[in-house]
This record gives sequence, C-alpha cells and structure tokens, in this order.
Amino acid sequence: MKDKCIGFAMCGSFCTLERAVDSLEELRALCGNVVPIMSERAYCLDTRFGKASDFAARVSSLCGADIIHDICGAEPLGPAAPLDILVIAPCTGNTLAKIAHGITDSSVTMAAKAHLRNGRPVLIAVATNDALAVNLANIGALLNRKNVYFVPFYQDDCIGKPSSLASDLGVLPEAITAALSGKQLQPVIRCV
Repeated sequence: MKDKCIGFAMCGSFCTLERAVDSLEELRALCGNVVPIMSERAYCLDTRFGKASDFAARVSSLCGADIIHDICGAEPLGPAAPLDILVIAPCTGNTLAKIAHGITDSSVTMAAKAHLRNGRPVLIAVATNDALAVNLANIGALLNRKNVYFVPFYQDDCIGKPSSLASDLGVLPEAITAALSGKQLQPVIRCV
C-alpha cells in the first residue's frame, strides 16, 4: 500500500472517533499518502467523547495535511485529485443512507460521489445504532453496488442496542487490500 493514495473520511459517530483515529495512525504507517476528510459535524462539534479541535489536530498531524471538511474541498477528489481508494470510517447511518440514495450534501458524501464517478473503490466502516433496523435496506443496497465494499462488521451490543453494528477496524488493512483488488473481504458479518 506504500504507493497508494488513500482518502480517509470520518463521520460524526462520535463514540467511535477515537478508534477511527487510532486506525488512521496504523494505516498511515502502512501507506504513502493519506488524504484526511472529516464531515462538517465531526470537524466542528465538541461532544462528551472529545473536542473536535483535538481530533482534527491529531488527524492533520498524522496525515501531514490539512483536513478536507466541506463540499468545495471534497469535489476535486474526483477529476482533479483522484484517490486510489476512499475509506469512510466511521460511517454513520445518516451518511450510509445518503450514499445509498445519491444525496450529496456533506464533505464525505461529496468525496464518495466524486470518487465513485471515477469507478474507484469506496470502503465503508459502518458504525450506527440503526443498522439492523431502518438502515438495513441501505446496507443491502450498497453491498450490491459496484465499487462499494464494507469493512466486516458485528453487533457491538446485541442486548442493549440490538439494531447496532460496528466495524472490525482491526482488519482495515486487509479490507483495503481486498477492495483495491475488487473483492469484498469475507466474512462480512463477524463474531468478535
């Protein structure tokens, strides 16, 4: 992966941002160029899980680049600044639904649209409490869509949050390698 340019987009699944940044740090050691992207909400909202400016500073430092955090910044990722792969980690149910339905109203959905129009892979690391409820149809649609792949996922709290799914970020490098080869890393549903 040293010769690949990877877009790493983060959405506002605030409880998983720390794990996503840790995964970004590991990924940065494996590949040559990582372009950081954050949704507008992940970039600017402070939550009980941390200050947005702290996450942004860490991400920018890890990648050695400014973070793309608006639609105008993300649009050139298609024709002008193509990526080899776009990773969306974490991907909220909101963003998942928008990608499934072609809605482009954030930096992350614009990055996905711009990237997919070049016929390149998008790898989604889902993190949402409604994955096995209203968003299950969107997951099914995207599993069937050309050039869209998933980081294998699991139920993170089947008793307390029976509709929730989280991605196994420990297999992110393998999922990227598979997606770059046009394959879905299997099994998609994991027991962890």
